[in-house]
Amino acid sequence: MNKTFINKLIVLGVIPVLVLSGLFVFQDRSFILISLLIAVLALLPIFLSFEKKEANIRRMVTLATLVTLSVVGRFIFAAIPGFQPVTAIVVISAIFFGSEAGFMVGALSALISNIYFGQGPWTPFQMFAWGLIGFIAGHPKWSLRLKENRLHLVLYGVFAGMMYSLMMDVWTVMSLDGTFNFSRYVTIAALALPFMAVYAVSNVVFLLLAIKPVGEKLERLKTKYGM
Repeated sequence: MNKTFINKLIVLGVIPVLVLSGLFVFQDRSFILISLLIAVLALLPIFLSFEKKEANIRRMVTLATLVTLSVVGRFIFAAIPGFQPVTAIVVISAIFFGSEAGFMVGALSALISNIYFGQGPWTPFQMFAWGLIGFIAGHPKWSLRLKENRLHLVLYGVFAGMMYSLMMDVWTVMSLDGTFNFSRYVTIAALALPFMAVYAVSNVVFLLLAIKPVGEKLERLKTKYGM
């Protein structure tokens, strides 16, 4: 099995099963363990892709810095519900460092920032939702379009806002009685539309503001250190 297949299996197979097992098997009682396991699995594809030791160390330091920026940004804008730069930093990380990096930055941003905002059975869902947004954005065809075309970037920001909200609505429905009721899901999703709109708008705003200055610095680092 090649590394790409293993990485996809971890992100799209193992981690979703782990998230759902926390809900169905452990009834939300082991969310801290589940969250830590997701964090380890999010890091695994990064380590599997390591080739040049020196460049990889710089890459990890850069990704750790991006996670820090994401977490700090969430703190700074905590007073405005849903209006935060996390998704923008996750997407930019994915554009310049690939799907695995995007997933890692998204998952770790949720886990670490929730030390302040509060850990709970929702944390694994947040980790997977933000991680998946980064994983999709980092696909080679998508990342190139997002880097070069502002319209595509705006549309992805809107899509990411909708995706995050709808994925968290799944947790909201299933947390009520451990089952998924579609009509209940539609109702909750409809009630969450104002928050979804805020997510989408904030994603677009922060992506447009950050893509050039942050992107240029990341591009220089990649070129200078061969990351």
